Amino acid sequence: MSAKRLAAVRAQLQESNLDGLIVVNRNQVRYLTGFYGHDDLDGLLVLAGRSSFLFTDFRYTDDARKSVRGAKVEIVKGSKIAALKECPGLGGANFRLGYDAATMTMAIAEQVRKHLPGCLLVPAEKVFAEFGWVKDGSELASIQEAVDISDRAFERILNLVIPGIRERELAAELEYQMAMLGSEKPAFETIVASGYRAAMPHGLASAKKVQKGDFVTFDFGATVGGYLSDITRTVVVGRATSRQKKVYNTVLKAQLAAIRRIKAGASGKMVDKTARDLIKRAGYGKNFGHGTGHGISMEIHSGPRLSPLADDNLKAGNVVTVEPGIYISGWGGVRIEDDVLVTRNGCRVLNRAPKNLLEL
Repeated sequence: MSAKRLAAVRAQLQESNLDGLIVVNRNQVRYLTGFYGHDDLDGLLVLAGRSSFLFTDFRYTDDARKSVRGAKVEIVKGSKIAALKECPGLGGANFRLGYDAATMTMAIAEQVRKHLPGCLLVPAEKVFAEFGWVKDGSELASIQEAVDISDRAFERILNLVIPGIRERELAAELEYQMAMLGSEKPAFETIVASGYRAAMPHGLASAKKVQKGDFVTFDFGATVGGYLSDITRTVVVGRATSRQKKVYNTVLKAQLAAIRRIKAGASGKMVDKTARDLIKRAGYGKNFGHGTGHGISMEIHSGPRLSPLADDNLKAGNVVTVEPGIYISGWGGVRIEDDVLVTRNGCRVLNRAPKNLLEL
């Protein structure tokens, strides 16, 4: 699979009139070679002509030689960027070296220019546009497994959602259950927001105690093979009030309506508008202030986007979140989120966790 991905990148390089490519982002390096580092620059990938090189250090010697496909592994001491000047075919004058301006810092770019003074660093937008957005079978299998882990972990912690428990305790238990079910790590910092804090779309788990009558929003995900899931569910502790039921059902209707619009060729703006218009008609337009969804891959926020600002059209093989919400400051809020696979004629919701309003 790495060979196929590298071949596609080389074709893009040729179309962009680039002689080579440098990749420092750990997820991009993993996508192209299979190498996994903990931080950017743990592995530095260079494509030069028909050759590919993965520069890493002593810590990853065994891992790299076992995992890397499609690139020659070079174990270096000291600066990996300084080692580039020894890379065959890379030091020629006016060598056009592409890079991702969105992931390479200015400091790294300056180091590359210092050690490769003959190279011209050229932003490679076309190479990285829609990078990894369309998933192959192995990627989809990893995402589905991560989704399944999230669903099962959520079911396991429901009996703990009782008055007096702290949000941080629920987050810790949720992450523990995902790990026990096979998650490599949480996909992102787990959100647990109860009561008035449920009005915070990114309300990271706090020391607040859950109280009877609270909405509790959980936003979390698992990781399998580097690929992520992203699910949100909102429950109520005790019996729901009529207002809570109205807000919850409005969000659920908006989410289901948006999902029905998803198929290859649909625009991100149109899917977003479907959910947003329904929420507006219910009188909560000002309480929905973020996009309806985003792509997921090895990055928790990738493309395509479902947003009023999006220019993206969906393609078969995209996996997107669908997550409308209503947030009422000082009172609470609701968000419901699934991971959805785009198909040629429609879509498939990957999550199985219940979406009816759970009164715990």
